[in-house]
Amino acid sequence: MDRSVHEGKEKPMTAGPRTRLIDSAIELVREQGVPGAGLSALLERSNASRNSLYQHFPAGKAELVAEATTVAGAHMSAVFDRVTATGTPDQWLSGLVGWWKKALRTSDFAAGCPVVSAALAESEPRVQAAAAAVFDGWNDRLTTALSGQGIPAERARALASLVVSALEGAIVQARATKSVQALDDLQATLGPLLRAG
Repeated sequence: MDRSVHEGKEKPMTAGPRTRLIDSAIELVREQGVPGAGLSALLERSNASRNSLYQHFPAGKAELVAEATTVAGAHMSAVFDRVTATGTPDQWLSGLVGWWKKALRTSDFAAGCPVVSAALAESEPRVQAAAAAVFDGWNDRLTTALSGQGIPAERARALASLVVSALEGAIVQARATKSVQALDDLQATLGPLLRAG
């Protein structure tokens, strides 16, 4: 994701209100979940007016958070693509784990994955659907990358789903425990399985 999103820095005022609203929604959802990302907090953090919000997102907060989920997913997809561009599957896992360890430590464990938060937004079907689409995209990317390593398609799909699920679960545990131990455990346990293919 954008470095400013991970480090909690203010968005430059050169960014337009739409971009500021999306970035602010990503930050708030990472920190407080969808219910905690209230309109007042979104407007204050983005330095945008209520008119700007409804100009860019006529359906309001749900539309904004769904779009923010899609954008956050695209940022993370780029990380997946960079990590899987070279090396072996266990090295990819190491890259993803390292990336998340840095992101969690940078936020002092206050900010996790906004896609998980969106997935838990039971009262916001549009937001949940955006999260489902992001997860499907991540699984597809990893499946393709694993298949490119000679792993049969069905096995590649299962491994991709396992990596995404285990990584997201470890991120949640890391936030709760204020420790990266769950991510280290994930690397130590899943790494050899990926080496074996």
